[in-house]
Amino acid sequence: MKLSTYRLPGSDPDTPGATFAALVTETDGPRATAAVELEGVVDVGDFLSLPEPDRTELVEAALAAAAEDPSRILDASTLEPATLIPFPTKVFCIGLNYRNHILETGLELPEHPSIFTKFAQTLTGATDAIEVPAEDHRLDWEGELCIVIGEPGRRIPEDQAAAHIAGYAISNDVSVRGYQGRTTEWTQGKVWEETTPIGPWLVTPDEYAPGATITTRVNGEVMQHDSTGDLVFGAEKLVSYISDLVTLLPGDLILTGTPAGVALARKNDSGRRPWLKAGDVLETEIEGLGLQRNEIR
Repeated sequence: MKLSTYRLPGSDPDTPGATFAALVTETDGPRATAAVELEGVVDVGDFLSLPEPDRTELVEAALAAAAEDPSRILDASTLEPATLIPFPTKVFCIGLNYRNHILETGLELPEHPSIFTKFAQTLTGATDAIEVPAEDHRLDWEGELCIVIGEPGRRIPEDQAAAHIAGYAISNDVSVRGYQGRTTEWTQGKVWEETTPIGPWLVTPDEYAPGATITTRVNGEVMQHDSTGDLVFGAEKLVSYISDLVTLLPGDLILTGTPAGVALARKNDSGRRPWLKAGDVLETEIEGLGLQRNEIR
């Protein structure tokens, strides 16, 4: 099952609640082509807040209504994705979790996950523009697999963690490197407003293939390309570990880290790091989870 949050046609992107949740029913590669509205819920986070039996009933009702009245089937190619889950209670991020990325930094593999957090205001949609901050031009990409929590839990055993995962989504932990490097604590480089796209879809675990390829492109050039199987700490381990700290709730997000190939570790022909700049197009793709395409302004 694939779920998405779309903006109401003609609505102001800054208007709260001007969105609706939908079940994606057809795709063409990484793009949705048909969807059915899930009545009464404004976004995927709203959907996940419902008890599981109510979620199932809502999906079945949407499919039945579409079968009875095909006009309910929406042309998803004309719809604009909004932030998949705009108001999670928690957004956790894992630093240095791909073996290849750790090797390019010259560090040793970690014994425990490195965790930092983001805020809801940091999130944005899968096709929304991302602005280069006036305060710091050193904007970098970090394509990532995002875990979406579906069932609440505290101190979840690792062998039970899968039951608490609603699904997976694409994310990009776009980072402001100048601010990130000001101190040994990363938060100030990671929480700039509307810099972290989430979506376009939440894909349930039964439709996600572990080890799927993750690719990040800038202006069509591949910058990151790896297997999500390269994670040092996998999804179940992270859910279990973080739930020791705090109760995880439906809609909470865990960004699992980025593979090798970030701008910080590169230099272009002029010897400078190829930071994202106005006019660039940032694409992030994970097999089976869709495609993000964010213009840099």
